[in-house]
Amino acid sequence: MKPPLSPRIHGYGDYLIVALLALAPTLFGFSGSSAVLCYVLAVAQLLMSLMTAYPLGVAKLIPFTVHGSIEAVVAIFLIIAPVPFGFSRDVSARNFFLFSGVGLSLVWLMTDYKAAERPVPGGMRPRRRARV
Repeated sequence: MKPPLSPRIHGYGDYLIVALLALAPTLFGFSGSSAVLCYVLAVAQLLMSLMTAYPLGVAKLIPFTVHGSIEAVVAIFLIIAPVPFGFSRDVSARNFFLFSGVGLSLVWLMTDYKAAERPVPGGMRPRRRARV
């Protein structure tokens, strides 16, 4: 059975996550290492999304399967981050990171990372406009 999230839908989610990570410190009152980590992860996610070879990528330098592998590692990182970064007692920040890690794990499980590499049915790709 093919996972339900297409590369395009996954891409929309990626850019939504960038916004959520960037706004989380303000929305949830994070400070210190949890806030810095949110900003760093937002920038990293934005750069990776812009460089991924999927419908919403711009540079298309990172294969979508590699994007998926990185997200799997980041999901684990998000779950364990509160302890090494010293905010495990900040309930709001800890829960945000735990929830984000579990959510990213679910997105990873539901995304068809190989779809961006499959040929279009019928062997035809949309025609590009001629440059003038």
